[in-house]
Amino acid sequence: MPSSPVTLEIKNVSGLSATVRHFLETYFEHHEGNLPCSGLYQTVLQEIERPLIEVTLKAAEGNQKRASEILGINRNTLRKKIQELGIKSGK
Repeated sequence: MPSSPVTLEIKNVSGLSATVRHFLETYFEHHEGNLPCSGLYQTVLQEIERPLIEVTLKAAEGNQKRASEILGINRNTLRKKIQELGIKSGK
């Protein structure tokens, strides 16, 4: 992984898939022809999980039942993730 975080300027990119694609392309460009260390798949999942849950909880005004419905996961799974990630859920 690079020693400094990749700073992105996202312009005219629509949709989550396009945004992720743009980020990953920039991430690989940042390595200047060298491939990143192994484990990228797991790293991306770990980096996305926290903000996904935090932003969804905020949108659901801290309501875990509603947030779990939005995410499409069981409420107990959401609670476990909140605890594992040390997220303050607001409720």
